[in-house]
Amino acid sequence: MNEADIEADATDRALLQRMAAGDRVALATLYRGYNGRLGRFLSRLTRRPDVIEEVINDCFWIAWQKAGTFQGDSRVSTWIMGIAYRCGLKALRQHGDEPIEDDALYGDRAPSHDPSEDHELRDWLGKALDRLTVDQRVVLELVYGVGHSLNDVAVIMQCPVGTVKARLFHARVRLRNVLPDLAGESSAHAGGAP
Repeated sequence: MNEADIEADATDRALLQRMAAGDRVALATLYRGYNGRLGRFLSRLTRRPDVIEEVINDCFWIAWQKAGTFQGDSRVSTWIMGIAYRCGLKALRQHGDEPIEDDALYGDRAPSHDPSEDHELRDWLGKALDRLTVDQRVVLELVYGVGHSLNDVAVIMQCPVGTVKARLFHARVRLRNVLPDLAGESSAHAGGAP
């Protein structure tokens, strides 16, 4: 852990202590600090924004209730990601992962889009990630997207480090095999291939 990570964890620990004492401002601060990160992470479990929002709220409800029981065996971020992961799996069992109509999710407000994003590349990678198991997507997101160590991921997913390594290995092999096929598929759809 670098110095910035150590400082961030110390701040998070202080917020947890305040939450354990009933400080709602500390809860709001921690929520704002983790909301985006958890949203990106949970998007590897489900594409349903309504489920993601529900899981984030459930995660922080549990964090609020259990703040006083945090033992400090891991970083606070690892503890929160673990709660979110378990809440996400529970939500998938309850709701499934069937996408619902975008209009029903956003009502009159459309989702925001960054015009500089390369939508074709995101679509291509998204299709490749969809071909992985949920556990493989989660491991990739935690290691490469969020930057957790393999030991942290093992704590979050409540499995041995060897299992995390195996999931990461199989995810990379699968992506290595799938991405070229999907690139050929994209070219064919764009009219670039016969």
